[in-house]
Amino acid sequence: MTLSRDAALNVAQVLTEALPYIQRFAGKTVVVKYGGNAMTDPELENSFARDIVLLKTVGLNPIVVHGGGPQIGDLLTKIGKQSEFIDGMRVTDAETMDVVEMVLGGLVNKSIVNLINKNGGRAMGLTGKDGNLIRAKKMYLEKTQADGSVQQVDIGQVGEVAGIKTDVLEMFMASDFIPVIAPVGVGDAGESYNINADLVAGKVAEALKAEKLILLTNITGVLDKNKNILTGLSTQDVDNLIADGTIYGGMIPKISCALDAVKGGVISAHIIDGRVPHAALLEIFTDEGIGTLITNRKNVRKK
Repeated sequence: MTLSRDAALNVAQVLTEALPYIQRFAGKTVVVKYGGNAMTDPELENSFARDIVLLKTVGLNPIVVHGGGPQIGDLLTKIGKQSEFIDGMRVTDAETMDVVEMVLGGLVNKSIVNLINKNGGRAMGLTGKDGNLIRAKKMYLEKTQADGSVQQVDIGQVGEVAGIKTDVLEMFMASDFIPVIAPVGVGDAGESYNINADLVAGKVAEALKAEKLILLTNITGVLDKNKNILTGLSTQDVDNLIADGTIYGGMIPKISCALDAVKGGVISAHIIDGRVPHAALLEIFTDEGIGTLITNRKNVRKK
């Protein structure tokens, strides 16, 4: 296919704009949490896989952490087991945990690995049980009672990250392989835990002192009270926006994950719209980006 002069100039402009970022981030680690619509639309799935391959090809070290909640729900429905949620957390008994491991560590993980490989990359699928990558501990929900007391609610085999074995990931980063991680952790007694993928991505980025944590979501980014996107925020800005109610409800856990990662040593966290094709590339390699950047640096935007 022959490009018109204007189209060719546009391609050249894009490449020259990307060059300083490619040079700046060469050898750096980028942890990408993959979920939402980007996992269910074939076009978005393919553009995501190509983005990850391109990041590796130009010298970055991408690490993918994926979710899979809807796919877990679908399989539970097929086997006649009803999903139960408390405050947005899936109650995970032993039977449900078997399904979680089957879906996350098998169906979803291998589908993503296959997509990346089809697009010219070399991906390897892992769960947190491989090499004790994600050490986990049981998580309890805390609910405040009418009398002000706090009750711990047992939601089964749902865990939180107790530690990340970075040597497993460093082995991949020193090679041509791209790790794709399913958020299943392992406890001290070898028991499995279902862990929120955002939390796993944040802790992986924090443990590796990554350059970037990128959370693909179904929203355009963090919005102000007038529904305008906030493109660059400091950690103090985020704390203030949570305190004044601008950030509320279901966004708080995702924002808190990004905030904790930056406070823990990640250079910047990005909350971007995974419904936009090539969202990760647009955020990393263009001057404007497409989402919200959170960083501890004084000059917040850009990168």
